[in-house]
Amino acid sequence: MEGFKIGKKGSSLERVKYNRNDISLLTRGDGTEVLLQSIEKDRLFYIYPSDNPEVMEFYLILSGEVVCEVDNEKLVLGPQDYFSAKGLIEPIHFTALSNVTLLWVTTEPIFDSLSNEISSLMDVVKKVELKDHYTYMHSDRVANNAVKIAKKMNLNKDQVNNINTASFLHDIGKINIPEDILNKPTFLSDEEFSIVKKHPVDGVEMIKGNQYEEILPIIEQHHERLNGSGYPYGLTGDQILLESRIIAVSDSFDAMTEDRPYRKAFEPQFALDEIKRLVDIHYDKHVVEAFEEVLKEEGKIPDYLDASIAPLQPASTE
Repeated sequence: MEGFKIGKKGSSLERVKYNRNDISLLTRGDGTEVLLQSIEKDRLFYIYPSDNPEVMEFYLILSGEVVCEVDNEKLVLGPQDYFSAKGLIEPIHFTALSNVTLLWVTTEPIFDSLSNEISSLMDVVKKVELKDHYTYMHSDRVANNAVKIAKKMNLNKDQVNNINTASFLHDIGKINIPEDILNKPTFLSDEEFSIVKKHPVDGVEMIKGNQYEEILPIIEQHHERLNGSGYPYGLTGDQILLESRIIAVSDSFDAMTEDRPYRKAFEPQFALDEIKRLVDIHYDKHVVEAFEEVLKEEGKIPDYLDASIAPLQPASTE
């Protein structure tokens, strides 16, 4: 019938998949869009202030649970709970406590720009995933923790978005590294490591020319260290972008707490202790302090630890 439409379960006008989450455009008209969004357990998501204070966003939780932080209070929301935003001043942060499905209504058309951005990003990420699935999953975890650090440090919307995207892409230059080096079960030789050290610059070259130009310096600097011992340029101190310093901590932590071909994963507390040992040498003190707060809040490390316990051996943070 004219003026009436039925949509069956699973149908949509358009759909985009991003980082194992889905966004489907169900219908649109007169500047309003209705979307269905799935968010995987433990993922972070946000509502940011709009450039247009008249824009209204409405979210209905269809399944799953989320926790949101409002005025320093954590609130758990579940099925049939809803939230909305109009004239928002500060960003609202959420964490999915389980797999979540949201009905999202917005009076500002957003799907096309979101879809184009996601498609461009995933085209790059898929190149790496096809060659080295570990690198993709590693980047996913690095992004998750880096965003939590950024949030704890009260960074602005653009900084958080740039950190999130740069984290996903920070290792794409590894696509040029031979697989026998990527998966070598022993420590790398100096010659092999010199090949690995090219990946920040190679990653930048891969991204040049698309919409992610703004994050190129962040990716390029993610292995720089405060004392100048990092690569590719040996930058020091404030020459290194804060966003890169955040990714450096998250990157090193994940490298130590996941299995590698040449060793088993270290415990979170051991990894944090190694990072803290290198504060003001490799890592930014304020970033490490923020990350420690995040780990304590998530119960991944205890609130107190006997300071006499020292690491038994150095850990690779590559």
